[in-house]
Amino acid sequence: MAKTAWITGASSGLGLYTARALVAAGYNTVAGARSFQGLEGEGEQGYRLPLDVTDAGSVKAFCQRALQVSGPPDVLVNCAGVLVLGACEEYQPQELRQVMDVVFFGMAAMAKEVLPLMRAKGAGTIVNFSSINGLLATPMQGAYSAGKHAVEGYSEALAMEIKPHGIHVMLVEPGDHQGGQARYRATSQGVTDIYRDALVRVSGVIARDERTGLSPEKLALRVVRALDRRTPPFRLRVASLGQHMAVILHDLLPGGLFLRLLSLYYRVPGGARAPREEKA
Repeated sequence: MAKTAWITGASSGLGLYTARALVAAGYNTVAGARSFQGLEGEGEQGYRLPLDVTDAGSVKAFCQRALQVSGPPDVLVNCAGVLVLGACEEYQPQELRQVMDVVFFGMAAMAKEVLPLMRAKGAGTIVNFSSINGLLATPMQGAYSAGKHAVEGYSEALAMEIKPHGIHVMLVEPGDHQGGQARYRATSQGVTDIYRDALVRVSGVIARDERTGLSPEKLALRVVRALDRRTPPFRLRVASLGQHMAVILHDLLPGGLFLRLLSLYYRVPGGARAPREEKA
């Protein structure tokens, strides 16, 4: 019998590729995205339904309709995301809320709706898309890094709480991948001359890394293969060798030295100086 998967953020980027892979693997897939408004019905991502994860009413409506379409899910994939580039000092309050609403609070809202359905079945898997930015921050991506760090902490706690009910959590931690869309990558409206040059430099590095990034199709296949295992791994990190090394060095090197090296990589002016650390 085919398993059922519900997925958010399925209209573009890694969400789109993951939805396609779920369909290809035979999952009865219900795909949600804001851009599916007025497009309910079968598509390449499965059965499409409108979904705004930042709106409680939309989340409830999606889950109720998805339940009618497919029955309760065996898998929930939280893939909705948004990125606002800018300096931490200059983010507008609404920009910080926008990122956190989509990346973190939307994920938590979906899990809250789905968990009773999985608990009634005594089984299920919740897949939360994090990022390498959930393990280490990068300049001009402070809001996104904060959101993904929140996803990491929430998922660790959730995994311990729901395991006794037969439900698993899997964190997917992608590095740079091709196929992202500019409409989900905004620039802060508060940028001033103080940080403008640094933002331009960092944006150039990000664009280069995404152009030469990994295949989103391969990432999606790895997610589906992990779901097919009897016990999915808690962490599925899909990144370049350099990004794997960055995560390791983040934990091994003195904090100031690591920030200096990362600043140099992103061509942030002043990156040659490491901040002093207070000794306890």
